[in-house]
Amino acid sequence: MQGYFDADYSGPAFELFGTGHLLFLGALVAVILFLFRGRRTWNDDARRRGRLGLAAAIVIVELSWHAWALSQGIWSLQLSLPLHACSVGLWTSVYILLTRNYRAYEIIFFIGIAGATQALLTPNAGDYGLPHFRAVQTMTSHSLLVIAMIWMTVIEGLRPTWKSIWRTMVAANLYMVFVTAVNVLLGSNYMYTLAKPPEASIIDVMGPWPWYIFYAEFLALALFTLLYLPFALADRQADRRVADTA
Repeated sequence: MQGYFDADYSGPAFELFGTGHLLFLGALVAVILFLFRGRRTWNDDARRRGRLGLAAAIVIVELSWHAWALSQGIWSLQLSLPLHACSVGLWTSVYILLTRNYRAYEIIFFIGIAGATQALLTPNAGDYGLPHFRAVQTMTSHSLLVIAMIWMTVIEGLRPTWKSIWRTMVAANLYMVFVTAVNVLLGSNYMYTLAKPPEASIIDVMGPWPWYIFYAEFLALALFTLLYLPFALADRQADRRVADTA
């Protein structure tokens, strides 16, 4: 078991859509279906305990990665600060779970689910295959981000609006400017604003730097709109029912 915690890992690399990967994705789908199925059975106390439990799980999983990186001597300012979109989403989701803050929710709903879903489909686990700690932590942390946002939507009753999409786009671009400045100062590449990630990702089909950043704007807008589509359809159905009873 010791080898599954070593940074110098000689085992197999992460197998995209291998058995372990599919089991993680299946478990996430099962949890989401469970939340939808039981959304009307949670009382106030159960919802509060659920939020606290999710927040605690996120903190533990994120801190465990920093503790592991420090213990292995691989933690650095250039690689380990929580500045990637999903890292920011995870820590902000803790705040959302504890406070039910809507302004934070409407932004992290889109950034968190879109970013975490992409990361779950093409995990940035590198040479660390399951069940190595790094691979398990990567899959678990991104799964928790999706679950947290689904929880706040399905169990807590929050929901984004059309305006939330544009607020998210503005917030994401302002944050990207900030992160790019940090990258220039530190020689880092958080959010991949200065170069493509070394691992295979959707960015590979978007052309060279800096054009992939430009195309990513349209992809983000398309994904955010797709995430909002169920709410738009629900609103349209509700309007039709009102019109039919008028």
